Amino acid sequence: MSGIRPGPNHPVRPNMWVDAYDRLSASDPADLTPADLEALADSAWLVCRLDESLVARQHAYAGYLETRDEQSAARAAWRMFWDHLYNGDKVVALGWLRRARRHVAAIPEGAEHGYVALADAELALNRGLPGEAAAHAARAVEIGTRHDTQSIVAFGLTLHGRALIAQGRLDEGCASMDEAMTLVLSARLDAFFTGAVYCTVIAECRDVADLRRAAEWTDAASAWCSSLPVVTPFHGICRIHRGEVLGLRGAWTQAESEIRTAGDELAAFKPRSAAEALYALAEIQRRRGDLAGAEQSFLRAHELGRDPQPGLALVRLAQGQTEVAAAALRTALADGSASRLRRAQLLAAEVEVALAAGDHTRARIAADDLSSIAAAFDRPVMNATAAQARGEVRLADDDARGAMADLRAASTIWTDLQLPYEEARSRLLIGAAARAMGDDEGARLEIQTARAGFERLGARRDARRAAAIADAPDRFAGLTAREGEVLRLVAAGQSNRQIGRALAISEYTVARHVQNIFVKLGVSSRASAAAVAVAHQLG
Repeated sequence: MSGIRPGPNHPVRPNMWVDAYDRLSASDPADLTPADLEALADSAWLVCRLDESLVARQHAYAGYLETRDEQSAARAAWRMFWDHLYNGDKVVALGWLRRARRHVAAIPEGAEHGYVALADAELALNRGLPGEAAAHAARAVEIGTRHDTQSIVAFGLTLHGRALIAQGRLDEGCASMDEAMTLVLSARLDAFFTGAVYCTVIAECRDVADLRRAAEWTDAASAWCSSLPVVTPFHGICRIHRGEVLGLRGAWTQAESEIRTAGDELAAFKPRSAAEALYALAEIQRRRGDLAGAEQSFLRAHELGRDPQPGLALVRLAQGQTEVAAAALRTALADGSASRLRRAQLLAAEVEVALAAGDHTRARIAADDLSSIAAAFDRPVMNATAAQARGEVRLADDDARGAMADLRAASTIWTDLQLPYEEARSRLLIGAAARAMGDDEGARLEIQTARAGFERLGARRDARRAAAIADAPDRFAGLTAREGEVLRLVAAGQSNRQIGRALAISEYTVARHVQNIFVKLGVSSRASAAAVAVAHQLG
């Protein structure tokens, strides 16, 4: 029986994958050639029969071994590596990659050498070695070009772009990925590589908050997915990306619907992608103020292999578990293999948690590190994140004027990027800075604007916090005498340890009082509590 596996530059029509699966899966395995089995594996994967795909490809590999077809055996082993790697079976994946290396070592250079170079680039990225990854990806592009295998060229350019971005060379990285997308749009790649390039490019655009690119490529990917069989691994992944973009734009209800559907589609056969869906869902739940739901989603994402930080740490902070949040972030930041983009996300959370704990020194160090990363990347979202962190630290250090400059710079960028949640958070901080400078009217306007923004989004906890800051005089009646003393010292910029020495109480007791103050005032950081106290002459 003849297989229908497409050539590297000539993809079949999408509906042919369904036809191929129906025909080949109904055949007697004894009648199938290794090429037929490989075609069955490809078609089974595309219609979400991943276990069947792995079995068929393993049998194809065994058939290629029997016929001593080193070239085809190398290709099959490489694909087994890739499928196992993204199923979370790294040990098994590496075993298949070693098999692929043995086969390519036995033959003159061909496209299969490019497949192995792609695997090396991906593994180097996973280990946090972008320089090494860039070299492997560049080699894959060279091999793919020499052997006219556009799938290898396109995916090599994509991995090269990821490596450059991880090195802080954002313009070059985006240019490399844009070039890869031109090959996708030329329709010269097979379905696996088309989907892989789409997913990788969109994920990178999301990570650097290039929402224009992310939205355009998500729309293109969705249109492509609509031409595929009704259920494929790519449908769910496209939904995740679409949901993430919608979430950043503030369309949380629509975003949550897309992401939940994606998670349901991917849970059974692509757990790593399902984990990403759960993390994205948890972030929306956290921003909505659904802390119990967010906690559950972050923990489930962790079970499926996705690091839950910094999102889970921010949930713990909102729950009043400041020390737990701080410890989790210390552990995450100790990972030397983390990319600078990931480190920046952790540092932004570190600033917020450290300030809540009264550790201004740690917050200042984190803000400085974040500013260094932002300077290297020089991109709007990173610059805004760093500016806002600096503003929060300066506000806590009683430098309201310096804080105002940073916070207004951040707010302008968030507005330009059309990120309404981030904009509302910056406006609330601007209001706190205005109060500290004695500008009560300006503070009221900013706080009201922030509150309205949170209410439009459905960010319940943040809206209540904004309301509490606006109506702070009514809240002081609920403070005990001891909490009032603690609040005055917080407003004076003292740490928990300093407050404990001044009041002759333990640092643990101080932390408990601080958390009670946050709850009663409806705030979640020392900076906000201090701003309220100063504004009403309690400091």
